[in-house]
Amino acid sequence: MTHIKVIIPAYNEADSIGSVINEIPNHVNEVIVVNNASTDDTVANAEKAGATVLTENNKGYGYACLKGMQYIAEQSNQPDILVFIDGDYSDYPEELDKIVAPIIDDDIDFVIGARKKTLQEKGSMTPQQHFGNWLATFLMKILFRARFTDLGPFRAIKYDKLIALQMEDKTYGWTVEMQLKALKQKLSYVEVPVRYKRRIGVSKVSGTIKGAIFAGVKILGWIFKYSLK
Repeated sequence: MTHIKVIIPAYNEADSIGSVINEIPNHVNEVIVVNNASTDDTVANAEKAGATVLTENNKGYGYACLKGMQYIAEQSNQPDILVFIDGDYSDYPEELDKIVAPIIDDDIDFVIGARKKTLQEKGSMTPQQHFGNWLATFLMKILFRARFTDLGPFRAIKYDKLIALQMEDKTYGWTVEMQLKALKQKLSYVEVPVRYKRRIGVSKVSGTIKGAIFAGVKILGWIFKYSLK
């Protein structure tokens, strides 16, 4: 039986976190919510839904993901596959089986849940998100011959391959760093089309001008940094 763990970074996702956890397939071995300095009931609601809850007070998506990975590394029983999903309920957690299937069935190393436009609820992604995804994946295609079409946060990767990537980004560049390092290390990868809906609450990145700018700068910074290596 494939051992699967899920990491969910969460900052003030009290209204959505329970739904995300409850709709993750039951065969997942552990759901880990990393509370990223929330000031609402995120922790209480995640615990009520049965997740393992960690706290990372340094704000940043990457900080939260790294905290979850540190927790897993300290356990005696390591997973075969690690899945990342956001805590805002914009993804469909029950599609996790689609995300991990290429790894289990075809021995693929890395899978991105690609938010295809035809499967998106209207208004679920902002114009700046669409443009940012297009620009980042276009540059990766030109510079690295990548086949990515999305920087989607719903993703799965073999645990040992993830450890070998030596992830380091603490904030907005986490997703693109993973994809760039996967390319550099020649991991096998595929995209799986997934549905996407309006998130619950306001996005901490695309929902603010500051967040969108910082995210764009960080993502482009990683791409150009790797283009020079």
